[in-house]
Amino acid sequence: ILLLLCLLEIYVFLPYLFLNTMNNYPIATILGGGGFIGRYLVRNLTKKNFRCIVPTRNPFSKGYLKTQAPPGAIEIIDFNVNNLSEIKKAINNSDVVINLIGILFENRKQKFNTIHADLPETIANICAQSEVKKFIHLSAIGASNESKSKYQQSKHLGEEKSFNSFKNTIVIRPSVVCGGEDNFTNLFAKLSFSPFIPILNTNYKFQPIFVNDVARAILKAIEIKNNESKIYEIGGPKIISFGDMVKSILSTINKKRFVVEMPMAIAKIQSTITDLLPLPPILTRDQCEILSEADNVVSNNHLTLKDLDIDPTDVEEEMKKWLWRYKDGGQFAKA
Repeated sequence: ILLLLCLLEIYVFLPYLFLNTMNNYPIATILGGGGFIGRYLVRNLTKKNFRCIVPTRNPFSKGYLKTQAPPGAIEIIDFNVNNLSEIKKAINNSDVVINLIGILFENRKQKFNTIHADLPETIANICAQSEVKKFIHLSAIGASNESKSKYQQSKHLGEEKSFNSFKNTIVIRPSVVCGGEDNFTNLFAKLSFSPFIPILNTNYKFQPIFVNDVARAILKAIEIKNNESKIYEIGGPKIISFGDMVKSILSTINKKRFVVEMPMAIAKIQSTITDLLPLPPILTRDQCEILSEADNVVSNNHLTLKDLDIDPTDVEEEMKKWLWRYKDGGQFAKA
């Protein structure tokens, strides 16, 4: 009986002892933690004993994040742009703040400058008023005030405002990020229903990076000392053209399709029209501007994955793990 009572006492009080121990762990607030990159980052941070606070506009739809870590390791809070009291409270209790929030196209409610420039500035200002050690801001390769793209202009402005508002800001610029939930490899795999796949500027080059490598890079940037006010440009192990990447996707799903280049003039006219529709566009006018500018590759003017001691994953090998569902026959398709 005494043994049973002892076991019962352990069963009842062990969770409380565990939670009390977790109070000594570092705390990270991750804005955008429920998104594509965020779920991988949360997983990597909790493995390193971080407690994660994830602000989101839809807390009840992000409960799956809590399955990635022990009880108490992940806290999901409400994110309201018009009421930042919860965000301020979370940041004031945090050692590290990470901003992953971004959009690929504008609509009536969301504008590039609001999301990519004004929001990071607000977060950086709150960090400056607290005891946050580092603010990691996710930007993009190609961010420039000289770009014709509003997306790239807003990304550059967000970097500037973050650096000016909080001296311990670190910017990470990835190339195209690929993973099981991405909107790139999955999009072109879906488009394989057509015998022709039109793309813009087949010779445009980028350096696709696996999503978990981005998460690892952020974690390393947190751990490394004396890297405040630095910019990291990160990409995968291979530079590949847009046309060759689409062909690689088609090869992975065992489908032969004609990849044809769409003239820039026609693409701009088409995208201008589709931008007016109340549907998520496949190609926007702003993305046409990006594809007509410099290649989306690591420039070597800033720190890279080598400085973070990370060997990038081969995206073309990795995407076989999620693109099988687009094969005829799915997982039972012939190799």
